[in-house]
Amino acid sequence: MTYVDSSVQVILSGQHSGGGYVACPTFPTYDYAWLRDGAWCAYAAGLHGHDDSAAAFHRFIARTVKANANLFSGESEFTPPTRYTLTGQVEKPGREPWPNFQLDGYGTWLWVLGNHIQRGHRPTSEELDAAKRVARYLQVAGSSRCYDCWEEHSERRHTSTLGAVIAGLAMAAELFDDQGMADAAARFRTTLFGEHVRAGSFVKHDATDAVDASLLWLATPLAVVAPDDPVMVRTAQRVADELTGPAGGVRRYLGDTYYGGGEWVLLTAWLGWHYATLGDFTGATGRLRWVEAAFTVDGRLPEQLLTHPQSAKMVAPWIDKWGPVATPLLWSHAMHLILVASLHE
Repeated sequence: MTYVDSSVQVILSGQHSGGGYVACPTFPTYDYAWLRDGAWCAYAAGLHGHDDSAAAFHRFIARTVKANANLFSGESEFTPPTRYTLTGQVEKPGREPWPNFQLDGYGTWLWVLGNHIQRGHRPTSEELDAAKRVARYLQVAGSSRCYDCWEEHSERRHTSTLGAVIAGLAMAAELFDDQGMADAAARFRTTLFGEHVRAGSFVKHDATDAVDASLLWLATPLAVVAPDDPVMVRTAQRVADELTGPAGGVRRYLGDTYYGGGEWVLLTAWLGWHYATLGDFTGATGRLRWVEAAFTVDGRLPEQLLTHPQSAKMVAPWIDKWGPVATPLLWSHAMHLILVASLHE
């Protein structure tokens, strides 16, 4: 079995009968369907000939949004969650806080759904209704402060989150020929360039000069900014220079202590994807080799590697709390498949 076959198998096996993708089938804390993780799984599945799997995911999100329509109306005291149970329910409160208000997943889903439609998928009325409902919500709430894609810093406005919202609204504006959505995307773009650029580089959030590897998606593939835009070039260079660990993998950000803050498979693949977009196939192939070297003997990719943690003293506490690093992480496998497809293109 090839590495590609293994990644496809993990993603398809991790899809619930209702269409949602579990974040990790062996890691109880991740026993949910995230919009962001699932959207990239659907995108990857479509690139490798499994449009039926992608379509099932989009139907799942559409049903889930419809079933929880009150959360998008502005009339509920609760905000739309970034993850749901595999049957489309809002999770019940646990014994410890588990951050759940993240807007990047909704913007990402709109962009991936639009891409799915552009590649020939005929959307259902329920999918279109859900997309319009989500886009209307983002028009109003898209620049709200929320948790970032790593479930951290709810008090900040996060650059990659804002980028996902802009991309989602721009895609929705095109799908629905809606000027209001386009105007909101333009307004948020002004905020992005006005408040999230420092010294010629995008930064992690609105109160720091540091970078985060998730900034790569502003250009690849969301096209909020061109890959060769000087600000994006500087940003990607900082990510590569500052966040590449000793083993060659990409870390989330400096100072990360989650499982010690190791090198992440999905982010290394993302940097490779960005290189492929720029035509740097040597750089892209090097990242692909790193990712494929991270496969376990039974064909699974972890969330991160702990060989060179930023904070070695924080590895054991997380293992004691939640168990070994999440393996297989479906998002890791999705990014592996996307990188492979980008090189083939």
